[in-house]
Amino acid sequence: MKHRYVFVLAFLLTAVGMSLFTYKWRVLGFPLVDNQETPVWTVESAIRFDSGPGSIKVNLLIPTLTPGFRVLNENPVSRDYGFSLNYGSSGREAQWAVRRADGPQTIYYRISVYEDPSADQSDTTPPFPPPPVINEPFKTAAEVLVADVREQSADTASFTTELLHRMNDRSPDPNVELLLSEVSNHTEFVEAVTTMLAAARIPARMVHGFSLGGRQRSAEPLIWLEVHDGDQWRYFNPDTGAENLPERFFVWWRGNEPLISVEGGSNVEVDFSVQQNHVDAAAIAKTHASQDDMRILDFAMYSLPIQTQAVYSVLLMIPIGALIMVIMRNFVGIDAFGTFMPVLIALAFRETKLLWGVILFTLLVALGLSIRFLLDKLRLLLVPRLSSVLIVVVLLMLMISLMSHKLGLDTGLSVALFPMVIVAMTIERMSIVWEERGAVDALRAAFGSLIVAVLAYIGMGISWLEHLIITFPELLLVVLAIVILTGRYTGYRLLELTRFKALASQ
Repeated sequence: MKHRYVFVLAFLLTAVGMSLFTYKWRVLGFPLVDNQETPVWTVESAIRFDSGPGSIKVNLLIPTLTPGFRVLNENPVSRDYGFSLNYGSSGREAQWAVRRADGPQTIYYRISVYEDPSADQSDTTPPFPPPPVINEPFKTAAEVLVADVREQSADTASFTTELLHRMNDRSPDPNVELLLSEVSNHTEFVEAVTTMLAAARIPARMVHGFSLGGRQRSAEPLIWLEVHDGDQWRYFNPDTGAENLPERFFVWWRGNEPLISVEGGSNVEVDFSVQQNHVDAAAIAKTHASQDDMRILDFAMYSLPIQTQAVYSVLLMIPIGALIMVIMRNFVGIDAFGTFMPVLIALAFRETKLLWGVILFTLLVALGLSIRFLLDKLRLLLVPRLSSVLIVVVLLMLMISLMSHKLGLDTGLSVALFPMVIVAMTIERMSIVWEERGAVDALRAAFGSLIVAVLAYIGMGISWLEHLIITFPELLLVVLAIVILTGRYTGYRLLELTRFKALASQ
């Protein structure tokens, strides 16, 4: 195959792997590091009222679209009440109903949200509002005010800012003073502003929400102004005219409608509280994908049973060890037994840890090799000889475990988990090299296998890399592309520089 085909294949593998990785990271929000936590805010509304003699129906406006946030979960907490979610002119509405209740009643509604700047918060473009019905002399004052503000503004944003500046002026002109003469609270003030914007044929509405942060036992809703400029909704501080939102502002409901309505009850009170927690980022990403019905989660490792995930958390790291093996063989030139035997030895080190693994492996191979040379005198065939070596390895494992137990070294007990077949094959391969190429080559290959196994163990044991591979297994396509490109390398290896040192000096 020509070089360009190899490069094209490597490029395609890298593009597919990195595309899936970027999508899961940027869109779904899967974390790049292990144990990463995301702040989650739980906002709870407590509705308290006294029940009447008949049936009770409670309607509460709840969040629908809120910029910069995504809902993690929501649930009502009530006893003996039926619950349903409806959509009205102001957005979503939670409804509780019961045929009869006695005494004071308390109903809770909780919603947990987390920050997501990429969350789709698009809303339909509203029509131009009809001219408001205003009686004289307020009508003339509104027309004059709108005309003056329009002369000193260039677009919707500047019009809104100028209007708010005039209506918040401590020394207002006679028209503003007349329009605000019947305003007694902040809500009525914002309603007056929306009326002036409607007179200018600009869609606007009140926004009620909370500035999330830490723990708030008694949170008061803030009122903000939302204005549509023809392309998107924009937010303004009704007190200053500045175009912004408070930090981490969570919109609860929009419009002039009351937050709560209770039929069959009296003395209604609504209290809000906010609490901040931290949740595993991977769990939030999985919830995000399931809420949006993204089928990619069906092919993620998190969809497998827990026991199967534990198995693949080890298997998925084998390609990293194989990549290290390829680099050490093709670029460094280290000689080793077999192609993947050092990687399997590195897997065995995961049971015994590195230091004890090297000691136990060296001890087993040395003892097994001695027994192997004794078996040569019997002139056995290949399969009986390998079986004999395997039996000897098992007996050696048992002996080392018993001795370590007597000495109080519990680490030696884990030798029983050592892959017996790997040790037996290593002993057999080393004895063959010893006979065919001599003791020096056999020892060099054994030492090289041990070095590669140690490096593979270190590489496969990096916690953040293990998290990346488990969370984004598509990155193994990038590893495959690197291995394919490495397979076309035909240059000198590092260890060959010493071999050709004499030629270089000439």
